[in-house]
Amino acid sequence: MIQRDNIGIFGKVNSGKSSLMNLLTQQDCSIVDSKPGTTADTKIMLCEMHGLGPVKLFDTAGMDEQGELGGKKRKKAENDLKECDLVLLIINPEDNNLETENEIIAKAREYDKQLLIIHNIFQYDNTELIESKLKYSQFYKKIKIKAVNIDDRPRILQFILDNFESKNKKTDLLPFIKKDEYYLLNIPMDAETPAGRYLRPQAMAQEHITRNFSFPVAYRMDLGKARSDGFEEEKKRYLDVLKGLKDRKINCVITDSQAIDIINPWTPEEYDITTFSIMMINYVSGGKLKLFVEGVKALEKLEKGDKILITEACNHSRIAEDIGTVQIPDYIEKNYPGVVVEHNFGREFRDNAELSKYKLIIHCGGCMIDSQKLMARLRDLEALGVPITNYGLFLAYIQGKEVLKRVLRPWGLDF
Repeated sequence: MIQRDNIGIFGKVNSGKSSLMNLLTQQDCSIVDSKPGTTADTKIMLCEMHGLGPVKLFDTAGMDEQGELGGKKRKKAENDLKECDLVLLIINPEDNNLETENEIIAKAREYDKQLLIIHNIFQYDNTELIESKLKYSQFYKKIKIKAVNIDDRPRILQFILDNFESKNKKTDLLPFIKKDEYYLLNIPMDAETPAGRYLRPQAMAQEHITRNFSFPVAYRMDLGKARSDGFEEEKKRYLDVLKGLKDRKINCVITDSQAIDIINPWTPEEYDITTFSIMMINYVSGGKLKLFVEGVKALEKLEKGDKILITEACNHSRIAEDIGTVQIPDYIEKNYPGVVVEHNFGREFRDNAELSKYKLIIHCGGCMIDSQKLMARLRDLEALGVPITNYGLFLAYIQGKEVLKRVLRPWGLDF
């Protein structure tokens, strides 16, 4: 997954946001018109910025639109702001009412965002008057441009490069990988597995191990057989794989989290094990696995009537024994009678205004969202004091605390 800096363009209607978007991308990706409210929804473009690298640009709706529809647009724009690393606030200095601009600055400060100000001068340069009304003006770098024209593009790009500090730190996908060691990837393809390719976590793990001069060994476990009366045949097949490499011992088994109930008892204690789901949530969260481990403890305090939210970042086709809609709810019903399970899929989470009612959020591995989206979710939950864990950690914990400790061992963490 390419790590991108998210750069959002914010301001009032007709301040020049879409024109700036087109200028930065060098294409007519956003509609520009003098009619207020032309941008009905956020326009997102992926591009390369020379000197900065891959970025995701957000052209948002005007934050001063009124009425019911305007309220929906403002909410969408604020959600986008949460996901941005850099906020570009574009201001028409002929407008002396800066209430909207000050609200944007306040939100950027609340969410700890970097912010740069662009004065887009159409006719009259009233920036001195504007500066006196702009809150925290002294803390932010500014640039003047003339009605967003092509000649200003080099200046704007240099302005961003000079004043924006990328927070895209590199998180090691599997920090415990050792050169010339073997790693078994247990990939039990089920009814939801697409033909012709691995799932992203599986492909990423295989590439990462190979890139680090080690040896990934792909193995497909038949979970149907493993959970049936004839499990001995499948168990022997699995152990034969481990024994087959006895001269070069498997350093760690990385398994699909739904197979942890099989992999843990079948794998001799001297072998480390962990899951793809744990790997991904640590990677996408920028190494915040400990936060999700702490969230597991909320399971010990659940009472009848408490609510849990299971949230998935994507909207894949859910069939058969789906983890989020079937397996985890079944475990909760069995182990925590009376606890209510609800779901959010895709973008539903960020529109959920009742997150505070949940005693725990159980999140997927996050393999289909970028780190900015996940971090925005974590900030919201932290502000509300709502704990969060993830699929892989939950499925290990439900097998017993010792199982959770075992899957955390390669990461240098304990429970």
